[in-house]
Amino acid sequence: MKNLRKLGKYGPEIMPVGIGAMSFTNVYGKCDTDQAFKILKYAMENGVNHVDTANIYGAGVSEERIGKFIANTGKTAKEFFRIATKASIWTDPKTKARAFNNNGRYLEDELTKSLKRLGVECVDLFYVHRRDPNIEIEEVTDSLAKLVKKGMTRLIGYSEIAPSSLRRANAVHHVAAVQSEYSLSTRSVEMGLVQTCDELGTSLVAYSPLGRSLLTDNPIKIEKAKSLDFLGSNPRFNSPNYEENIDLTNKLREYSKGKNIPTASLVIAWLLAKGDHIIPIPGTRSITHFKEIIEGTKILFNKGLINDIEKILPIGWAHGERYSSSQWIGPEKYC
Repeated sequence: MKNLRKLGKYGPEIMPVGIGAMSFTNVYGKCDTDQAFKILKYAMENGVNHVDTANIYGAGVSEERIGKFIANTGKTAKEFFRIATKASIWTDPKTKARAFNNNGRYLEDELTKSLKRLGVECVDLFYVHRRDPNIEIEEVTDSLAKLVKKGMTRLIGYSEIAPSSLRRANAVHHVAAVQSEYSLSTRSVEMGLVQTCDELGTSLVAYSPLGRSLLTDNPIKIEKAKSLDFLGSNPRFNSPNYEENIDLTNKLREYSKGKNIPTASLVIAWLLAKGDHIIPIPGTRSITHFKEIIEGTKILFNKGLINDIEKILPIGWAHGERYSSSQWIGPEKYC
């Protein structure tokens, strides 16, 4: 493999893009085990060795499908993939409300269950999916460090934390990766997180790098978005925001067509050019789409291309917030 990036300061080398395995569930449309297997097989054939999942994706279904693929493929797949998983989002049994649990015992129990579903003894990276504000991040980081010592995970990370929280955590134990939404349509991470990760040797793992399809040649139709739990309540996929966002991104699709490059490929290349520590993890159920993603790692970017793209879609172009009010519960905001 060529053009590799490191997962954190001390982690393994991985392809510049990984697989966001939330798409192995039905969150963006129906996905079955066969589809997931095809994506994982294609990943192996093309050197994409990082796969990112979580205990809540399909209530364990995503992890189970990855585990079944590894079991069916054998030692080759087990040694090939660099697996990351996450825990801390849960449903309070009393209130039935979504909540966050960063207790050390809870995290260890959840990771134990994840390892069983994945069929591995140790994952390469274990994230706290969302911070529990009732527990100091230093204490949480110490709990994660103990999981490293126990041989359950090689590296630790956090999802959706502020730069100030990252500094506090990293003072206790090196944080190999911070996961956050980052794309041409969501650039708030450039207000400190991109820079802090670079300074500390922390990978910035960018989820939804294609704007949940808005930054591709085939954006999801509004009728389909309305039928999905997540997108159905997401401000950017509801009228009139949806129509405005489609009109604006049509200009990028026209530009990409003129370059004879799939829009997804161009967008992935743009994101990779923002820093050597940035690792996009797009989700997909389509081999055709996956090919476009991989093609993006081969495009050599220059300032001219970056300027063209950012002129077409400048910071702040997207209509609607990236999350609804309920979806905003958990991610740390900062400026």
